[in-house]
Amino acid sequence: MNPALNIARRELRNGFRHGLRGFRVFLACLALGIAAIAAVGSVREAITEGLAREGATLLGGDASVEFTYRFATEAERAALADLGEVSEIVDFRSMVRVGEDRALTEIKAVDDAYPIYGDLRLDPPQTLAQATAGDPPGAAMDPVLADRLGLDIGETFTLGEKTFRLTARIVAEPDNAAGGFELGPRTLILTEDLEGTGLIQPGTLYETEYRLRLPEGTDLDAAEENLAAVMPDEGYRWRDRRNGAPGIQAFVERLSAFLVLVGLAGLAVGGIGVASAVRAHMVEKTATIATLKTLGAEARTLFLAFALQIGAVTALAVVLGLALGGALPLVFAPLIKDRLPIPAAISVYPLALVEAALYGTLAAALFTLWPLAKAQDIRAAALFREAGGLPGGLPRRGYLLATGLLLLTLVAAAALLSGIPTLTLYTAGGLLAAFLALLGTAWAVRRTARWLGRLPMFQGRSSLRMALGAVGGPSGEAGAVVLSLGLGLTVLAAVGQIDANLRAAIQRDLPEVAPAYFMVDIQPDQIDTIRALEDDPQVERIEAAPMLRGIITEINGQDAETVAGEHWVLRGDRGVTYAPTPPPDTTITAGEWWPEGYDGPNQVSFAAEEAAELGLELGDSLTVNVLGRDIEGEITSFREVDFSNAGIGFVLSMNPAALQGAPHTWIATIYAAPEAEARILRDIAGQFPNITAIRVRDAIDRVSEILAGVAAAITYGASATLVTGAVVLIGAAAAGTRARTYEASILKTVGASRTTILTSFALRWAILGLVAGLVATVAGATAGWGVSVYIMETSYRFAPLSALTIIAGGVSLTLLAGLAFAWGPLAARPARILRAQD
Repeated sequence: MNPALNIARRELRNGFRHGLRGFRVFLACLALGIAAIAAVGSVREAITEGLAREGATLLGGDASVEFTYRFATEAERAALADLGEVSEIVDFRSMVRVGEDRALTEIKAVDDAYPIYGDLRLDPPQTLAQATAGDPPGAAMDPVLADRLGLDIGETFTLGEKTFRLTARIVAEPDNAAGGFELGPRTLILTEDLEGTGLIQPGTLYETEYRLRLPEGTDLDAAEENLAAVMPDEGYRWRDRRNGAPGIQAFVERLSAFLVLVGLAGLAVGGIGVASAVRAHMVEKTATIATLKTLGAEARTLFLAFALQIGAVTALAVVLGLALGGALPLVFAPLIKDRLPIPAAISVYPLALVEAALYGTLAAALFTLWPLAKAQDIRAAALFREAGGLPGGLPRRGYLLATGLLLLTLVAAAALLSGIPTLTLYTAGGLLAAFLALLGTAWAVRRTARWLGRLPMFQGRSSLRMALGAVGGPSGEAGAVVLSLGLGLTVLAAVGQIDANLRAAIQRDLPEVAPAYFMVDIQPDQIDTIRALEDDPQVERIEAAPMLRGIITEINGQDAETVAGEHWVLRGDRGVTYAPTPPPDTTITAGEWWPEGYDGPNQVSFAAEEAAELGLELGDSLTVNVLGRDIEGEITSFREVDFSNAGIGFVLSMNPAALQGAPHTWIATIYAAPEAEARILRDIAGQFPNITAIRVRDAIDRVSEILAGVAAAITYGASATLVTGAVVLIGAAAAGTRARTYEASILKTVGASRTTILTSFALRWAILGLVAGLVATVAGATAGWGVSVYIMETSYRFAPLSALTIIAGGVSLTLLAGLAFAWGPLAARPARILRAQD
């Protein structure tokens, strides 16, 4: 140990004296990868902490109890009041009218106690009581909606059959983040002012939420249990401040986990730079190693000495990466907070930094072990002849096993800490496949370049032949460039293909399959008038179905989530319908539909794909809570349900006798020509103000905006991978400067002009960049196809524009990096260079 420490100390002292020359790429690659992971982890922890700290404000109370389709009964209100202070919220969609203009809005009707946590900010500044006072009653509105309708403060608008006056614009709602996805901008009114609007009728799709301010120190679990004892089967949903915005938190966790995986891809790219830097350092130290072996140093002593040296440099890179990753969120805190709809407690989070340090240390060990192990095999005889690099072949078996163990440890740590092990394993497998493909490509490029350089057709093309000879030579530039740039471009290419396919699918499929309007809250006595619209020559067809909302509470008499897990069908309430006969184009995959006029025990037809995911079989019983009443039925058939065409699709359908006695409304989809949409909306809204019409194109545009934001965030993360690849590329270009200087001197001596030499340099880098771009395009297209088809379950089409951008980027980056280090070799004087080579 002592000799190894002495050698390592002297090497480090000499290295620091020369500014860590040879390890700069090592430092940059490792530090950048660690910084990216640390920054993403810190932002994730900041959001999690912000959600926990502001959970009550985001939720609007310490706890929340939500009912669907109904208000709480007097007994239920009393049970809630026994727990603490109660505020009632009513939430639903409707149409707001100003003259001939109509627009979709999310109505929030509140009581005088709102908000019990946080502050409602209005413009002009005023209290809720002031904003809702007067005759006609006042209302506050989202500025986007007010501008869309051309409403100024003091002007009137209509909700249902009642007139309201705009008194304020909503600046901020304290509980808005917990509301989830919204199709329309907000309109805020008092619950008592709903009377006379005609919007809340039997079967109307609305939700009531009762926010609770609990006494300080209340045990939330005990409060939930106490309420369940009083209201055991009332079909309500309980939430509390510990998870005030579950949808946003889950989204943030998935997005940040995915970004961590992109960061790991960047670390893999950086690992190539680490391996190249260590290999170059070991080659440079060949004479030193040979001398030490001549003096009696053992191989394991030398391995330990240089491992200690690289370990010290790794520690420095970890410190720099953690400092940068911890500082970035603090520096950009104002920007991050402005972009997030939820509070983020931006700070330094030790666990996020420890996670990044763990990834960085494992990656450094993984990528340095191989060249260190090969350096042990340098013989003392290398001191007496020209060294040509590290010995060939594989390292010893022990080092191969250690390399495999490090790789497994890194993947296992990522799978465990990311929280999405399946995606992590797929990502690791994809990176490994891309790595091997790029290695094979680099080998094939070298062989092909040597073969092409010997063809008679290239005789007289000096620049091209020299470029092909350099690409096919043993310098190792081809491998480093194709690997580093190829992996970085592969990640960007995959993101580009996925994003392009999402946008294309929306634009491609919407005109062919999507309805113009999706209409809800149609009363039973209004459905015939809606169906009569089919007589309009500009209306292609109308589909309609009765609609209730229910919660699946039990499967075969047991708690549904206990039996089938947290499947999306069991989270919250689902649409339920009834039909005497199967709807047109229905495909029954198993069992039989009940006969027309059936009046026996309740029967259920369930969506086949979702049933398979839940583990349901024919003959199983389901209990559905509708309006506080449990309805049990036996599954007698499975059928195909297509949710991708924006039409009507129900997971669960029952025989008419089971449900038609319950208060309900109808829903309908109207397929019409685009030029008829405005007229249809105007006629229906004028005749039936209670009906809510959702324009499908607007809804899909809203989803597109969200997807664009997600794609942008992932693209930024992928760009960090490309930056790391660029650093590796620069390192490879810088490492070959000495060899190119000698090459240029020889070429000048035999009569080559500077233009010829510069052209050969440019061509070799352009060839490598073109190869890296082509391989990245193929790999990215494959990854994009897999994600599109198997994860997003949509069709895939190759996006040529994205591919051309990737190829052009590969060529441009390599050209810039190569030419940046070409001027030194071109300016060197041959006599001085060649005289030094004797």
